[in-house]
Amino acid sequence: MSNREYIESGILELYVFGSLSESEAAEVQQMAAEHPDVQAEIIAIEKAVINLSYSIAPHLSSENFERIRQQLIEKYSHEEGVVAMPRRRANVSAIIGWAAAVILMVGLGFQYYKYNEVIAERDKVVKERSQFEELLAATSAKQKNTEDVLEFVKHKNTNAIYLEGQQAAPDSYARVYVNTLTNQTSVDLSGLPEPPQGHVYQIWALKLDPLTPTSIGIADDTKANNGIHTVQTFEGAQAFGITLEPAGGSPTPTMEQLYTLGKV
Repeated sequence: MSNREYIESGILELYVFGSLSESEAAEVQQMAAEHPDVQAEIIAIEKAVINLSYSIAPHLSSENFERIRQQLIEKYSHEEGVVAMPRRRANVSAIIGWAAAVILMVGLGFQYYKYNEVIAERDKVVKERSQFEELLAATSAKQKNTEDVLEFVKHKNTNAIYLEGQQAAPDSYARVYVNTLTNQTSVDLSGLPEPPQGHVYQIWALKLDPLTPTSIGIADDTKANNGIHTVQTFEGAQAFGITLEPAGGSPTPTMEQLYTLGKV
């Protein structure tokens, strides 16, 4: 087989695109080393593929094309007498076919990249919508709680007991709301300062004769739920008091830390 027949067989295109076996690639490399026209044809094919691919799809990964182009330039920069592309080549259609395959692969890669961008944008929108729905649900729940509290406080069967500030906190005050039909009991702590770290407010229902305190609730945040906290129901309470206690509460009230007190 003459060099021209070897060149026109299409094996050099397969070599450029890495589609030959190791033995076949070694044969091409040996032919290129022995025959300058074969070496020149390989260089021409590589340059034609790069230039054709870049000219047809310059907007698709141009940095990758330039990097490949530079690699080819470096590969052959030390070769003597780099041969320009022949003006007429019998295997131009084969080169165009392989170039089209490269462009197709690049196009598919670009489409895959754009697909991933769309998926990422969709995930972002879904996440933002989920966060918005959670915020909306929390806001709706808070509004519903506020409406329930107002309805309870304004109910005709709900009585309010005012608790005045005591020596430990003269400026403090609180209100206890008791529904006479259901005995549901809530306390408004918004008139108390925030408890110091490691402490809570403990609410007591009191019987006065003899003095018998019963814990009906603990609160560590005076601002939560608009300051109103539902506590345990206690029938027959004659007074209510609130003390400042260590976190977790105490079995009996610390009278030195009695913040508010009020009779029913």
